Amino acid sequence: MKHTFSLTQTDLLPDDWQHRYLTVSGRRLHLVTAGEGPPVLLLPGWPQTWYTWRHVMQTLATAGYQAIAVDPPGCGESDAPAAGYDTGAIATILHQAMRQLGHQRFQLVGHDIGMWVGYALAADFPQAVERLVLTEAVIPGLAPPPPVFVAPEENIFLWHFMFNQLDALPEVLTLGRERQYLSFIFDRWSWRRSAVAAEVYINAYRAPGRLQAGFNYYRAIPETVRQNRRRGQIPLTMPVLAIGSRHATADAPYQTLQPLAPDLQHAIVEDCGHFITEESPQAFGELLLPFLQKGAGYAA
Repeated sequence: MKHTFSLTQTDLLPDDWQHRYLTVSGRRLHLVTAGEGPPVLLLPGWPQTWYTWRHVMQTLATAGYQAIAVDPPGCGESDAPAAGYDTGAIATILHQAMRQLGHQRFQLVGHDIGMWVGYALAADFPQAVERLVLTEAVIPGLAPPPPVFVAPEENIFLWHFMFNQLDALPEVLTLGRERQYLSFIFDRWSWRRSAVAAEVYINAYRAPGRLQAGFNYYRAIPETVRQNRRRGQIPLTMPVLAIGSRHATADAPYQTLQPLAPDLQHAIVEDCGHFITEESPQAFGELLLPFLQKGAGYAA
């Protein structure tokens, strides 16, 4: 084991895991790889980093895959551009990154905002994505917008869509209060709170400009919606697995993707909140591996 310190990770990593840095469109992109075999790109959600995939990476590496967990632009140790947070722009950067790594074709797993970007990448570059797994989100432009006139407990997973899109105000209210803001989210969106590495993410998003970059993903929603209305006219060509958590989105990922994916499977993980890759990694892996192993690139 070796000790590796970064903004996003202070624990020990296995010796065969690698931090890697690519330059894509003139900006640094950070990722971590584990294992050897057919590539699986892992896209985290907000407010997390690549580190949310650590358990899933071990599962994939043990099963004979190369897990590639990325910090998307503005996240973790990747550069934070001033603009370009719509899912089309982010998907293009990640597609270029995979080509730099020598992967013309790969399987893709996306959580939360990673689900938004994963859908865009699969829709915009269908020749590159062999199989697609999306979990714990709804996709802007493909699902109804969040309701406003509902009880607070009914809006616990949706309030941030409107708050994060406001211009400047979120930065003013969260500056120096990143812990309070993010702890509110981790406390209320998780079912197994102790399983979530909240301190890792709080430290990552306390770095200058990181929360602003996260807000910018939400501020780009109007452009993402415009793109998704176009994407939604053409069905996805690859097999898709939609996974929800009982105490979070439940069947919402399936309902969002049902009109778009002719070859769609779905499941709901019980006793789990929004942060499924950390709260229920074993159950998630038991759904993930059989689906990925049907891909043409798999060799047992």
